[in-house]
Amino acid sequence: MSNESQKCSLRERAVYGFGDLASCLFWQTITLYLLFFYTDVFGLAAAAAGIMIGVSRLLDAFFDVVIGMTADRTNTRWGKFRPYLLWMAVPLAVSAVLAFSTPSFGGAGKMVYAYVTFIFFMFMYSAINIPYTALLGVISGDPVERTSASSFKFIGAYVGGFIVSATALPFAEHFGQGNVAKGWHTTLAIYGVAAVILFLITFLSTRERIQPIAKEKTSIARDLGDLTQNVPWMLLFAVTILFILFVCIRMSVTTHYFKYYIGEQEVTLFGTTHKYGFEVLASAFNTIGQALAILGVILVPWFAKVCGRKNALIILFVTALICTGSFYYFKPENLLLIFVFQTIGSLAGGPISALLWVLYADTADYSEWKTGRRATGLVFSASIMSNKIGWTVGSVIAGVILSRTGFVANVTQNLDVQNGLKAMMSVIPVAIGVVSLIILLFYKLDEPTMKKIKADLDERRKASGQATAAA
Repeated sequence: MSNESQKCSLRERAVYGFGDLASCLFWQTITLYLLFFYTDVFGLAAAAAGIMIGVSRLLDAFFDVVIGMTADRTNTRWGKFRPYLLWMAVPLAVSAVLAFSTPSFGGAGKMVYAYVTFIFFMFMYSAINIPYTALLGVISGDPVERTSASSFKFIGAYVGGFIVSATALPFAEHFGQGNVAKGWHTTLAIYGVAAVILFLITFLSTRERIQPIAKEKTSIARDLGDLTQNVPWMLLFAVTILFILFVCIRMSVTTHYFKYYIGEQEVTLFGTTHKYGFEVLASAFNTIGQALAILGVILVPWFAKVCGRKNALIILFVTALICTGSFYYFKPENLLLIFVFQTIGSLAGGPISALLWVLYADTADYSEWKTGRRATGLVFSASIMSNKIGWTVGSVIAGVILSRTGFVANVTQNLDVQNGLKAMMSVIPVAIGVVSLIILLFYKLDEPTMKKIKADLDERRKASGQATAAA
């Protein structure tokens, strides 16, 4: 395959980002508001909700690997990964609406309903998001274009997050008309319709270009063996689990933090003073975070080119840790500082995930270079598994800490709860992030190494007479 045939247009890279915009209409909703929904709307105890979320995500983490290996073995006229965008878009939208519905059941019935619908939602999410993410590894063989495509992917993700941050709480209130449960149900229905359209656009506008050099069939055991011998991937797997813990613990309790620690605040803008409740403050906090994360992702290709991908990742991570740690010292009246450090931390932290996914694509190339076999879907699905494990443990930690400190929904909280919320917004995620950063220092696939690997793979494809992939 020639270098030219491996290239994709700027338009295709941009449209590729629509898939993560669609995904994050759901993912950002559960990240920011799921624990809040289950405690303050659905009516579950905090510890029970946290454990339910954790168990569901843990089951889904293993389902990820099944989907990844299934996608690797899928062969259609549309490719291996693109068809799932077509097949799974509607089931995912339906599952999201069901998960954010509140039936008139008793306590036990509600718990069973929450387990069944959230597990169903997570399975449907994996069935579309893993093939979509794996598409990054085959959309182009050019590392620069991959970095660009990954940037568009995360621009889409943060635009989705921006939309959710700005609209979810106001939509739930508006469409509920006093019935907040109905408002959440309607909000997810709106997100679902938009996501289906965006997934279909991504399906129609992208191509798979990189095909495995090896033509023989490979066994599941061999694929898993290749993965466990891929040291750079193993390091990224650990880094990602800890990074997601760093993010998840904080995001899981952001709404609680504003409702029960910051409280209603008077804000003076342009000489006029207004009182704002937690809904407005939490929405503004999350929306600003998403907006600055988008800007960070836009700038990351340039920054990575100047510093190198790994160095850029380390610099951004250190900055994000400093900003997060500062929240330990903020009091409710320090609202301006809270928003300033959220702005800086989001600008630095937003691009971290984009850079990690580019490095995962590199580990897929490294594995093929080392073994002669390529399993892109497995590499990315097992990588997403690390995300799920991180979100699983993070949700459980957040729910258990809330419960152990004496949290009770919709009442004034004691000092232990408030201190627990403050710690989960600052020192707890920072401690986890530091460990993640230390592990990252041992990752060795730098730019010169990847340039050599790509050249070798190109020669092998040329020698095998591999034809350009069909659209």
